Amino acid sequence: MNKNRIFISVQEEVEEPQWIKNVEPFFNKVLQELKIRGEEISLLFCNDKYIQSLNKTYRNIDSPTDVLSFESDEVYKDEEGKWKCAGDIVISLETLPVNSDYFEVDKDAELKRLLVHGLLHLNGYDHGEEHIQSGVIPKCRMLKLQEKILEKLKDEKIL
Repeated sequence: MNKNRIFISVQEEVEEPQWIKNVEPFFNKVLQELKIRGEEISLLFCNDKYIQSLNKTYRNIDSPTDVLSFESDEVYKDEEGKWKCAGDIVISLETLPVNSDYFEVDKDAELKRLLVHGLLHLNGYDHGEEHIQSGVIPKCRMLKLQEKILEKLKDEKIL
């Protein structure tokens, strides 16, 4: 069966981070942990202004956020096989350090959390009103799985 296709881009107004090349290898390890194959996923790194406009348009929340996932379930075939267009993950590089400070983790750990979180949403997971809180063990299936994956891949580095 085919692997996955990951398309990574950076908003034009945002300087491309030096570490961008390290995102795909980490993301592939997460996909492997979840036993996900045959997915096509788009990752966009942007600024707060852009993610705020998306948040307002699609969630009616007029403020920036850390990560948004836009799930798709389109399927297509090509010469390499059958692919599921899982969707798009958008991450704000301006909110990343704010979250890092809030959760008292380094930026690398926070970026990994956002990537895993976005991917789980693309694959049908939801956490309802529950969110990760410092010092609080999650109760819902999605956040438990997220934390399990992050613990398993804690030695992987992106930044």
